[in-house]
Amino acid sequence: DSDADDAVEQLFLVVVAIDFGTTSSGYAYSFTKEPECIHVMRRWEGGDPGVSNQKTPTTILLTPERKFHSFGYAARDFYHDLDPTESKHWLYFEKFKMKLHTTGNLTMETDLTAANGKKVKALEIFAYALQFFKEQALKELSDQGGSDFENNEVRWVITVPAIWKQPAKQFMRQAAYKAGMASPENPEQLIIALEPEAASIYCRKLRLHQMIELSNRAPVNGYSPSDTIGAGFTQGKEHVRRNRQSRTFMVENVIGEIWSELEEGDRYIVVDSGGGTVDMTVHQIRLPEGHLKELYKATGGPYGSLGVDYEFEKLLCKIFGEDFIEQFKIKRPAAWVDLMIAFESRKRAAAPDRTNPLNITLPFSFIDYYKKFRGHSVEHALRKSNVDFVKWSSQGMLRMSPDAMNALFKPTIDQIVQHLSEVFDKPEVTNVKFLFLVGGFAESPLLQQAVQAAFGSRCRVIIPQDVGLTILKGAVLFGLDPAVIKVRRSPLTYGVGVLNRFVEGRHPAEKLLVKDGTRWCTDVFDKFISADQSVALGETVTRSYTPAKPSQLVIVINIYSSEHDGVGFITEPGVRKCGTLRLDLTGTDASAPGRREIKTLMQFGDTEIKAMAVDVATSKSVKVGIDFLNY
Repeated sequence: DSDADDAVEQLFLVVVAIDFGTTSSGYAYSFTKEPECIHVMRRWEGGDPGVSNQKTPTTILLTPERKFHSFGYAARDFYHDLDPTESKHWLYFEKFKMKLHTTGNLTMETDLTAANGKKVKALEIFAYALQFFKEQALKELSDQGGSDFENNEVRWVITVPAIWKQPAKQFMRQAAYKAGMASPENPEQLIIALEPEAASIYCRKLRLHQMIELSNRAPVNGYSPSDTIGAGFTQGKEHVRRNRQSRTFMVENVIGEIWSELEEGDRYIVVDSGGGTVDMTVHQIRLPEGHLKELYKATGGPYGSLGVDYEFEKLLCKIFGEDFIEQFKIKRPAAWVDLMIAFESRKRAAAPDRTNPLNITLPFSFIDYYKKFRGHSVEHALRKSNVDFVKWSSQGMLRMSPDAMNALFKPTIDQIVQHLSEVFDKPEVTNVKFLFLVGGFAESPLLQQAVQAAFGSRCRVIIPQDVGLTILKGAVLFGLDPAVIKVRRSPLTYGVGVLNRFVEGRHPAEKLLVKDGTRWCTDVFDKFISADQSVALGETVTRSYTPAKPSQLVIVINIYSSEHDGVGFITEPGVRKCGTLRLDLTGTDASAPGRREIKTLMQFGDTEIKAMAVDVATSKSVKVGIDFLNY
């Protein structure tokens, strides 16, 4: 019934995708009538030297009364200009997205801590941030169209890391509902897309002039490989139409040349390296339409470019003392932000073949506060510390040798390469043809070189031209055609808790339950789907159950999940409840012959799963979405 689907699709005039990143965020959009044009949000005011600001920092500022004040550069600059006596009452948050990855038992009540140590509910912060993007995008669309754009004309797409656990993905959806982008009654208006998948969709459209191949086989567009690393981002320009400061990218409705080399069954890896996390997905191509099939479940970890910032902080602690750095962050939070901004721009200047040192300006209040704190100068501390590759320059800067800077990258890059090696060794991951390196951290020549050195002999390493915007553009394409991803791997094992007839010798004695003379084995986990099993989108798995007692008036079906595969009982460690179906059984003649049949269905949707129970005799049914936050 494809016609029916088309009718639904046309309701949205525009698709807006939000790439809500750990370090920076942005949005892009496309009108459903001209899907070949992707508009990336207008340029933002503010912006740092040495950092291209097509995206804005993921920072948010609340007033002392905990009301939303500003987001991005505006939040950072305002916070920065506050008097220190005032600033300690304002709530400033940055890089808060990682909290969703690192919190084991995430709930609607999870807190985030502001720079001044005060706590606010994470759901509120995420909702404020999404609401900010919603308003910005609607305003830009209204300005462009000359009339007010309504939220119900927009299909929203929000990207999340594929390695996030289910509760974090659901949390994002809840925050979007709170921000008014969609509602539980109208969930289709919002798609939660997985970052590497979005990147993968965009990479399929690449033309040769829109990417850089890091292999040493042949010069790309007449450039030799040594030119390509680092300098290569300048040569291939996409058709860019300047348009009221927003940038528009033409996505030709073709399958790119690289893609045309792929044949049925070919595999490729997308490595999405961002600020907080790095995740990898292995896809296989299915012809003729080039649908994607996920071959190996998403893996990765917290190996984003934040790891480099963390190493820099450790270096500062080594030179100036951990006690001082901790105090400085609390007492002069704005100056600390300044120092990290200065570091960020130098971090982007790091390259494998760099020979001249990198200078990082120390804020005046750092130098001043250090003298008060220790009674001697910063210069003295540097001389006294045995860190020989960081010197003091007379202009008030830390001077780092290129080796010192590269050393800050090493732990993070090593983890990425190590993790990729493990993925390459998996049996499902043989004969990979391409490795697409995407995400903001993929701009780093050091990371590019390390990946090329480690894997260049096994597959072709490719970087899209506008690598930091790859996910954003892919997410828009996904919103325009969500059916492009056909098969995913289930991240969890799902099942239902049931009673089985007790079998001596097969069932453990402690699970025996005798009811009305019948011997039952309780707590049995009846599996619907296993972790890492392929699931086609929209696929439904059905089981039939019978009420334990014919006279039951209500049946309660509990749904459970686990990261493990061979689950026998719902009481095993790691099994958690994630849904309940209560079905009213009244309304049929209970004395009628024949067994009551209760059909239970689970449908695997985009990042959501729906369950349903139907009483076959009465056609009564009840539905529930799988819920990881409230059980």
